[in-house]
Amino acid sequence: MPSQPLHIVSFDNPYPPVYGGVIDVFFKLKALHAIGFEIYLHCFVDQLPVDTTELEKYTTRLYWYPRSKNVLKLLASTPFSVGSRYHESIVGNIASVDAPVLFEGLQPTFVLRKHALAGQKKFLRLMNIESDYYGGLSGSERNLIKKVLYGFESRKYVRYQKTMADFENVFTLSVHETDYVAQRYGNAVYVPVFHGNTRVASLSEFGDYAFYNGDLRLADNQRAALFLIDVFRALPDIKLVIASDHGKRLIERAIGDASNIEHTTIRDAKHFDELMAGAHVCVMLSFQQSGTKLKAVNALYKSRHCLINANMIDDPGVRGLCTMASTKSEFIGAVKRLSEVPYRDSENRQKVLDAVLNDQKNAQKLAEMIVKKGA
Repeated sequence: MPSQPLHIVSFDNPYPPVYGGVIDVFFKLKALHAIGFEIYLHCFVDQLPVDTTELEKYTTRLYWYPRSKNVLKLLASTPFSVGSRYHESIVGNIASVDAPVLFEGLQPTFVLRKHALAGQKKFLRLMNIESDYYGGLSGSERNLIKKVLYGFESRKYVRYQKTMADFENVFTLSVHETDYVAQRYGNAVYVPVFHGNTRVASLSEFGDYAFYNGDLRLADNQRAALFLIDVFRALPDIKLVIASDHGKRLIERAIGDASNIEHTTIRDAKHFDELMAGAHVCVMLSFQQSGTKLKAVNALYKSRHCLINANMIDDPGVRGLCTMASTKSEFIGAVKRLSEVPYRDSENRQKVLDAVLNDQKNAQKLAEMIVKKGA
């Protein structure tokens, strides 16, 4: 493909790719660069990065904008996560290069409420149905102030989401979101999550423990971890390892005297991969419906059996690689059974994941839509 300029406007710095949203952004821009795009990357950040060497490998130019910390924006009708991501210089920076614009999530789109960016085709990568996402956070949150703020943000997004109609295409990353956008606005294109994996790990038939990982600053992950601690209290002969960067104190209090459950702090990416490779069953659940979760994708590439509830994966092909459970008793029964089943599915996994979650193929799909509509 001939060199094609493209603006990408991100809600955060995508490097290092350490959580779901920025993982998708980073590996997407890397894949688009590999097929010939000149990427002009615009990022809203809380702190300016010290080292941009890795991003410079895949971008033609980087622009950084400080995210507003003005709490008065909480009183506005626009969601705070949107209104706090605007800087007057972004308009001139985008206009200086005549190219299509891909917005990473609704959060950095406030510029379009102030300036039409006439003549430049605009595309949206939808990360979540934000009204549902913040509603779920509000439902799971135990802190009263956060619960109320998440509830307000959810209601504001109900109105703001209507701006999805203004984009040439909305690139959805789950079946649920595709159906939602297609029914309301008719401009949905399903492009699964970008994740950076290429090969399914070749592993022995048995691992040593069950495994859960998640950012335990998030209420949904806290709730999931506490649910699994309750599950494994009923399975004293099966070890559960809970891994996270934060939340050790919360988990250790909940574990109490359960000798088969432990928390480990993730030191770095290598340590995380080692933990995944050592697991026999990755147990994953969410109390929020928001498409396919990256932790499930990583587990399918890097570990053995995957036990999930319906909220973790909604692509039917990928879901077919997992064991499903929903209630406590179903999780207990599935863990018991899988703990005795040898893992021999790597070849089939590779075939299915190559068909659905191949970053290169999905970048080409994006490119075809952007080049066609942006011409």
